[in-house]
Amino acid sequence: MDLGLNGKRALVLGASRGLGRAIAEVLAREGAHVIAAARTASAINEWAAALPGAKVTALPLDLTNLAAIDAALDKLLADGGVDILVNNIGGPPPGPALTTDRALWIAQFEAMAANLFHLSGRLIPAMQAKKWGRVITIASSGVELPIPNLALSNGIRSAVVGWSKTLASEVARDGVTVNVVLPGRIHTTRIDELDAAAAKRSGKTVEETAKASAESIPMGRYGRPEEFADMVAFLASERAGYVTGSMIRIDGGATRSH
Repeated sequence: MDLGLNGKRALVLGASRGLGRAIAEVLAREGAHVIAAARTASAINEWAAALPGAKVTALPLDLTNLAAIDAALDKLLADGGVDILVNNIGGPPPGPALTTDRALWIAQFEAMAANLFHLSGRLIPAMQAKKWGRVITIASSGVELPIPNLALSNGIRSAVVGWSKTLASEVARDGVTVNVVLPGRIHTTRIDELDAAAAKRSGKTVEETAKASAESIPMGRYGRPEEFADMVAFLASERAGYVTGSMIRIDGGATRSH
């Protein structure tokens, strides 16, 4: 299937590892010019070197630094903006809702939500002008079925979902689609970190914890990053032009509340 991505410009946030890297790689293989953003460019340059012929530009970007965000956006917009924006923000530290400090809530909301809204708001008008654009935001299955001890993620990502659904209605007539993708247990470094934290709390080994977690999923395993990235690539494609305002779960059937 031709996804119609050849020559499209795509900005992928958090592209040095995990889901962001997998998304950036599949978009590049489909012919998009991928601007892969992360705090350091070295990891991006390393994986990009393994994709001969792909067009990947590493963009050092700290999403907690608003001035750095605006400087990067000024350059991107001067170069014509982007056609595809993949909002992928790393997860906050685990912790309960009751005792999480107010200052931590504010700091994490700024990095995970407010700065994301600002970045998107600056890039989308150029998509509207071209009458074509894709905004895909990576959230978490925790926005539908809250994950224990991940209060920051559950709360802030839920706010991001509300923003995304509101935005989708505002820009739909301009040919810009806005969707959210919810990963479940996709096997990345982040999942390994969460399993290690859960093991420490329970007194079990990391292996025992990971096995029990995988067995709780109807498919009996963690997802692969490339399985997740393929869905994002479809939503970024010409073929997904009538899909907007949606949330799509990729979790092996683990979320059973809807």
